[in-house]
Amino acid sequence: MEYKRFGSTVVVRIDRGEEIIEQLRRVALSENIKLAQISALGATDLFTVGVYDPVIGEYTTNEFSGEPFEIVSLTGTVNTMLGDFYCHLHMSAGDKSGRVFGGHLSRAVISATCEMIINIIDGCVDRARDPETGLNLFDFI
Repeated sequence: MEYKRFGSTVVVRIDRGEEIIEQLRRVALSENIKLAQISALGATDLFTVGVYDPVIGEYTTNEFSGEPFEIVSLTGTVNTMLGDFYCHLHMSAGDKSGRVFGGHLSRAVISATCEMIINIIDGCVDRARDPETGLNLFDFI
């Protein structure tokens, strides 16, 4: 992974074999990013996404592997929870037949490259667990 900062924007290249969330964490901690908007595209051959069911309070996860997928959309936020790094990302990826799969991103390993843009927002928004939904929601302290 390599990156370069241009004012409040960080341009990141994540390389083959690297995991997206791990690399995003490295950049955020290195650059002291407390609040940002994320967008990316690229290629993966192993990813796990989920869909949250608010009735049972759990994610149903789906793992995809064994073939090439194009990351057609990766979007989300970086912020903090109890002062520590936290990210909330959603990703969609398409297979060679054009079928697209997506959801809440848990893990994605890059197969070729990933181009990520981090737009840093001047400020800090923490998260707190919401007992009603079971989710970690923005907490505007």
